[in-house]
Amino acid sequence: MNAALLALAVFAVFVIAYRFYAGFLARRIFALADDETVPSREHEDGVDYVPTRKDVLWGHHFTSIAGAAPIVGPAIAVIWGWVPALLWVALGTAMMGAVHDFSALVISLRNRGRSIGEIAGHVISPRVRTLFLMIVSFLIWIVLAVFAFIIATLFRSNPGAVFPINVQIVVAMVLGWLVYKRGVPLLVPSLIGYALLLFAIFQGNAVAEALPWIAEIEISTWVWLLLLYSFAASVLPVWLLLQPRDYLNAHQLVTGLALLSLGLFVLQPTVVAPAFNPAPEGAPPMIPFLFITIACGAISGFHGLVSSGTTSKQVGCASDAKAIGYGGMLGEGSLGMMAVLASTAGFLTFADWSTHYASWGAAGSLSAKLDAFVGGGARFIGALGIPVEMGRTLIAVMVIAFAATSLDTGARIQRLVISELAEAYGVRALTNRFAAGALGIAAALLLALTQGGGQGGLLLWPLFGTTNQLVAGVTLLVVSIWLKRQGRPIAYTLVPMLLVAGATVLAMTGEVVGYFRDFADRGLLAIMGTIVLACDVWILFEGLKLLASTRPARSPERVPA
Repeated sequence: MNAALLALAVFAVFVIAYRFYAGFLARRIFALADDETVPSREHEDGVDYVPTRKDVLWGHHFTSIAGAAPIVGPAIAVIWGWVPALLWVALGTAMMGAVHDFSALVISLRNRGRSIGEIAGHVISPRVRTLFLMIVSFLIWIVLAVFAFIIATLFRSNPGAVFPINVQIVVAMVLGWLVYKRGVPLLVPSLIGYALLLFAIFQGNAVAEALPWIAEIEISTWVWLLLLYSFAASVLPVWLLLQPRDYLNAHQLVTGLALLSLGLFVLQPTVVAPAFNPAPEGAPPMIPFLFITIACGAISGFHGLVSSGTTSKQVGCASDAKAIGYGGMLGEGSLGMMAVLASTAGFLTFADWSTHYASWGAAGSLSAKLDAFVGGGARFIGALGIPVEMGRTLIAVMVIAFAATSLDTGARIQRLVISELAEAYGVRALTNRFAAGALGIAAALLLALTQGGGQGGLLLWPLFGTTNQLVAGVTLLVVSIWLKRQGRPIAYTLVPMLLVAGATVLAMTGEVVGYFRDFADRGLLAIMGTIVLACDVWILFEGLKLLASTRPARSPERVPA
């Protein structure tokens, strides 16, 4: 099968979905209007609530949700064959993931920029708010520990990436200062900043060779530095670091996707992986684990936290939510599609692919999967005349940069969640953004450096996919109840909710049973998984019961002041 034709088909699905389905949701289901009040203007504070141009915010949102997960997940899932992986990426993104992200953004816009956990407490019950925020805290805790450890590992194995990543931070802060404090138009400084970033990428290896001590920095030291950086990113005004950095990252990701796509169409490689491989050695059953393994590349609860936790506080016009929420997820689906194709058409022969995916243990290796994407992507770009090693550097920096954006956005969301819980239970000290941010980072640091013999979040990685999808199911349930109270159709959010919640509860139950069978080595996984599963089942029971008894109201629900 020609990989370029497959990519063209997926792009066509995304274009049609955005043109017709997203437009239908915006007009008929959410009734977005240009003149409605948005939280960024009503509660503008210069820190979290900041009215932002659509293109800048799209870049911030897109790169916040597009971390390493939409690369790793699809690259693992192709072990079951390229057909199920590609179908789930294409249809899951268009009909479920983009709807989830869009609806989470809209419901937050209509409720003063509150997080989905806060809204769940109002829509269902205060008890559900606490349970949901507990699940969210577990999810972000895992995300921070996992991504800090992953980035640290990549820095250790790719010291040439250290220089461009740090240059990006400095350039982003200068860009933010110029635009927001000096009033300089965005276009010229952003182009100059992006040119500096590209220059830094291609000088990265030279800098690492000139400063050999960079390659000697231990992983544990990198974890400390990355989480301290994340603390700073979580408390600084969004215009100073997160927005401009993610805007630059959006340029990088769009450029990378464009190069990969163009190279793919020039090379037109053949997919050498099998279309279906239902029983690979040592792998769990494809159903339901396909839907858990590919999370961020199809539907992800973390995206709802970004939509309602940070993005909703920056939307300058309500109608922008369609491009940012729905369109941003289509961008991530494109990345997931490219990960599938790079991991199936990036190999020259079936023998190469089958050796790499000989068993679930081989396919589950994070470094191996990242290497499959980097190597396959470099082969695509090589068709454009770019040297393979240069292509590998470009793609490796792209992966690290977007993993880092998820890290600092996660830290900011964790800070907001801790503050919400502290406010609800009268713990005044933790309503301070510095105290809340420090607590979140300290917990992640403890997890990353003490669990699994220093393997940090990797011990908890199996819980990431299931916890992530449980959050997505609850988010869609909250939106469905909210829509029903307003007399609006709920099938477009309820059906995806039932599918993702059913598959995830089944998968989580199987995981927890397996953890208890090996309790001596996986006791922590068993305890955390049990808590998360119990909270989710409780929320689903209360929510579905309330949904069945809810009668439509005359006006939209809003969180009271």
